[in-house]
Amino acid sequence: MNKLKGLLLTEGMHGMISQVEGLAKSLNIEFIHEKIELNSFWKLIPPKFTPSQSFTFKNDIKKNFDIVISCGRKSVIPSIYLKKKYKDKIMNIHIQDPKVSLNNFDYVVVPQHDSLNGNNVITSIGAIHYLKQDELDQNENYLKNKINKEKIISLIIGGPNKYYNYNDKSIGEIFAKIQKNFIDNGYQLIVIPSMRTPQKIINKATNYFDKNQVIINNVDKKAYLSSLKLADYIVVTCDSTSMISEAAITGKPIYVAQMTPIKKNYRFEKFFNLFRSLNIIRNLEGSVEKWNYEKLNETDKVSNHIKKKFKDYDFS
Repeated sequence: MNKLKGLLLTEGMHGMISQVEGLAKSLNIEFIHEKIELNSFWKLIPPKFTPSQSFTFKNDIKKNFDIVISCGRKSVIPSIYLKKKYKDKIMNIHIQDPKVSLNNFDYVVVPQHDSLNGNNVITSIGAIHYLKQDELDQNENYLKNKINKEKIISLIIGGPNKYYNYNDKSIGEIFAKIQKNFIDNGYQLIVIPSMRTPQKIINKATNYFDKNQVIINNVDKKAYLSSLKLADYIVVTCDSTSMISEAAITGKPIYVAQMTPIKKNYRFEKFFNLFRSLNIIRNLEGSVEKWNYEKLNETDKVSNHIKKKFKDYDFS
């Protein structure tokens, strides 16, 4: 029997792609990505005021799918439009709070710290994602030829957003803590940038740390996976709850490199408090500790819930 077909709708950002692709893989469906582009006027209008019509977005989507998995504000209306068009012939699942009636979707998947409730809401601890332990294992050797020390620290860097501006002072303080806490104590550093990381931050890391440290200069998924597998400790910048959630699949100590927010970040604080209560993260400060926690596997938990509910769909 042919596998179910999935259509993944996002704005093209790493965190969103990771979530929709992770759920699709866990549901064991074939899938294609569609990067949603809204028509100019509708880019400015919140989804709750946008008609669920095809003229609001540029994409010409043809029916060749059983399940729509969407993530992000721009994908809300296309998902609703396709559900209204094909009705019960498709299932639509939205990841993140859509800011519209939840009845527009078969399922809405949100992190627990969003405090969203509804009969069709599935909550996860942190963000779901595309990482699997076997992928980490398969890519372990990718960076091994660059490693010459036994102790490894990986620094995963996000990028500026509306809460954090990545000013020179904040980045300098993070690099200084990495140097003092780890490199000065015999660790070798791996720096992994993301799609949002400005080139000037990568350049700053290259100039700041000595030549023995491994600075990855571009977005490299294999390097990312290898660094998570090789690391004894993982440091993730505070702007990305998605990458912190991804790192939690390892069960390794995760330090969050905090920066002073430029506006109140209630959702981030709720996320940090939850992950601290589960003993997953600690703030990067002036000392290094060792701790353990249960590895997170929230993507499979969410997909199993969907599989049990929709028994008419063959996910085998």
